[in-house]
Amino acid sequence: MKRLLGATAILLSSATLAAAEGELFLYNWGNYTSPEMVKKFEDTYKVKVTITDFDSNDTALAKVEAGASGFDLVVPSAGFVGIYAEKGLIEKLDLSRLPNHKNIAPQWRDVDWDKGREWSIPWQWGSTGVSVNTKVYTGDINTSAIFMDPPPELEGKINVIPEMGDVMAIATMYAGGSVCSDDPAVMKKVRDTLLAAKPKWLSMDYSTVEKMTNNDYAATVDWNGSAMRARLGNPDVAYGYPKEGYGLWMDNVVLLKDAKNVENAYLFLNFIMEPENAAMLSAFARYANGIAGSEAFLPEDMKTAPELTPPAEFADKGQFVTICTGKALDYQNAIWTELQK
Repeated sequence: MKRLLGATAILLSSATLAAAEGELFLYNWGNYTSPEMVKKFEDTYKVKVTITDFDSNDTALAKVEAGASGFDLVVPSAGFVGIYAEKGLIEKLDLSRLPNHKNIAPQWRDVDWDKGREWSIPWQWGSTGVSVNTKVYTGDINTSAIFMDPPPELEGKINVIPEMGDVMAIATMYAGGSVCSDDPAVMKKVRDTLLAAKPKWLSMDYSTVEKMTNNDYAATVDWNGSAMRARLGNPDVAYGYPKEGYGLWMDNVVLLKDAKNVENAYLFLNFIMEPENAAMLSAFARYANGIAGSEAFLPEDMKTAPELTPPAEFADKGQFVTICTGKALDYQNAIWTELQK
């Protein structure tokens, strides 16, 4: 009997291990995933994680929609979660397989883009503003004029991130409109201002951390975590919260409908909702996450970082950016297409 029980235990142990071995393919924004957290996951479950980078939501959606991507999980921003769901590209999550779902912070449990959090879980969240090298420019950094109406000392030294939703949101607020304005007069002003400013830009590139750190850019439209990472490498970098309005966003993880490694995907989803592991993501990319209790594990320098806490006078200037629809989206697409020429 002992021998039989022992053999049974070995079989059960092998079956469990087999379920937790293999591969996982993650499609995520570049330079956004903690290698330390990934190693911890790989060591815990004996699962090899392969990460492929993208630089915009549109790029990621197009790749997944084309089919046979080979990815299991992808990390879209808030408004894109609904698009993935409507197009039948992702699976509704089986919450019974995610015991750490309870760790999602209350403010992120029932969000506009995913009621009840049935399709996605939080990755990280933050703001979109501007980063400036204060040795090159000593004026007001809390304005989108940095890239919309560049001062002479910044001309030819400015980068704009290639993410339409974020850029169009703050550009529209700079022009006096709301995030998804469909006012023809406002959107004409947005178009004309952006097209007039573009010759004064150096590039439209995703890689802001290294290039602000190395002084390749003197200013860029930027995300707050990227700005903090650049500042840690270059103390002349400062992050500005445009007084005309700046964007707020959250990136989320979704399970693709054609995922081949579903069991491992659920292990990963549950793993990153453990507070200590969520904090590892934040410690690397320097953004807040949506997991309650992770604060206790964050680096001390994140608790007082100016990139994570807007000045009181600008605290109410942030607007959450989601996907625009109808005429508003038509205007944005048309303007963005012109900017790519």
